[in-house]
Amino acid sequence: MMVNVSAAMFLLLGCNHLLAMELHDHILEKQGSQVKKRLSLQSTAEIQSCLVSSGDVGCGMFQCFNNNSCEIQGLHHICLTLLHNAGRYNSQGKSYVKDALRCVALGLRQRFSCVSRRCSAVKEMVFSLQRECYSTHNLCLAVQDHLDTMGNLVQFQLMFPAGPYVELMNFLLKCGDKIRSWVGQRLRGQCEQHWGALCSTFTNICPLGQSDAPGLPTSPAPSIPRPVTPTDPLQHQKTHMKTSRNKLKSLHSVADANQIFAFLSF
Repeated sequence: MMVNVSAAMFLLLGCNHLLAMELHDHILEKQGSQVKKRLSLQSTAEIQSCLVSSGDVGCGMFQCFNNNSCEIQGLHHICLTLLHNAGRYNSQGKSYVKDALRCVALGLRQRFSCVSRRCSAVKEMVFSLQRECYSTHNLCLAVQDHLDTMGNLVQFQLMFPAGPYVELMNFLLKCGDKIRSWVGQRLRGQCEQHWGALCSTFTNICPLGQSDAPGLPTSPAPSIPRPVTPTDPLQHQKTHMKTSRNKLKSLHSVADANQIFAFLSF
């Protein structure tokens, strides 16, 4: 009995030590990322010049945001994907898509010079333009009427790092049950192609709406305590944390992991 108690105390102290190390590593990573919190002067000048010289029609203006120091990627790909399928839309669908893209393009030209160089400010400007223009010009209706031609709009690998592409997915998930289900199914399928069983783990942990479903227990089932042995009690904890870290190494941040979990829950 005394051996079990001593081993349990040793395990608890070891867990606290490992958590402290994790917190220290997180703080160091956060401090190192401070360097990328602002657009460089060179990126700012290049983007501004590109926006002024680009035409109002097409995807040229979105290309201005490729390879910037704030890692705002995806606008150009979104535009190319939507316009590539434009030939299959009906006249109303073409109008919705072209007007939405033109709205974002003109907004970027008008607002970029007025926004701070802080990456958070630039990103929020881009995201707010996306939400405003997609909503105003009925992008939901264009996608809903042409799901059969929009398959390549949902690309799991383009969700990292979180940016304009994730903002588009968030917008589509609010377009109604039909589109939400379509987006969720495609993302889950592509996730499983990249990460296999890990994606099933995400979706099974907390399916959407499970907490609200009638008749389901709200508290976890009681677990049977396992005996604690004095033989290297920290080894299992270290192995578990290392495995989890390796599985999520391809994610750029905790925010990205949370974003994936949210999308795969649909």
